[in-house]
Amino acid sequence: MTGPTSTSLDVRRTGPGGVVARVTLTRPDVHNAFDAGLIADLRTTFAGLAREEPSRLRAVVLAGAGPSFCAGADLDWMRAAMALDTEGNEQDAMAMADMFETIDTCPAPVIARVHGAALGGGMGLLAVADIVIAESGARFGFTETRLGILPSVISPFVVAKIGESNARALFPGGRRFDATRAARIGLVHEIVEGEAALDDAVETAVADLLAAGPTAARAAKAIVREIRGLGHGSAKWHTARVIARQRTSDEAQEGFRAFAEKRRPAWAPDEGRD
Repeated sequence: MTGPTSTSLDVRRTGPGGVVARVTLTRPDVHNAFDAGLIADLRTTFAGLAREEPSRLRAVVLAGAGPSFCAGADLDWMRAAMALDTEGNEQDAMAMADMFETIDTCPAPVIARVHGAALGGGMGLLAVADIVIAESGARFGFTETRLGILPSVISPFVVAKIGESNARALFPGGRRFDATRAARIGLVHEIVEGEAALDDAVETAVADLLAAGPTAARAAKAIVREIRGLGHGSAKWHTARVIARQRTSDEAQEGFRAFAEKRRPAWAPDEGRD
């Protein structure tokens, strides 16, 4: 199954009933660098995915075509931005911030498949993904300061993922680093050897999500954002209300019946079924 496709994105649907959306950056000649078109396409695509029901969309895989995942900003686009005034640059930056926020708030879990390079704004994509799986040879870096700019728009998402200490160490100098360090700071969750293993690991992550209840998986993702910044008392009451609603749902009732009857729940695909 295929979905909307543009010159900068390819969107395909796989899995039982097309419940897995595979979003691929398709600007390989520039290492999938951001320009205004790619930013707009990503925002539009994820805004559309966010409107889909849990039973219709259960996982999103974000990948890059060609030699790199995403190497940051397109140089021609950056040169054009340099000619804009402050207001024009603010509008440009806000468009990118809105794109990252749209991916970050996508209700369905997002898996990032990382190979080659993830630099600059590409690091922002990793920060707004829920599961990041990288090939061992991939390289990473907040390289903006090497161009005299800074990782500003991506910073709220990155700091939430890797913490202030790691951001302070990595933002100013712009040094590139390997997948091992990316995993150590929490940016990457799994490292594999070779792209065949990368595809296998992504499929395993997809299978895990399809084994989970569709609304439960979304609620489990949402709770992480919802408790961010809440005090202990507020978090206690909010989490109690969330689990109470989920326990009384049809999905939870089916899950417990399936467990007791030693069978697969209705939402879980049969083994070997695409």
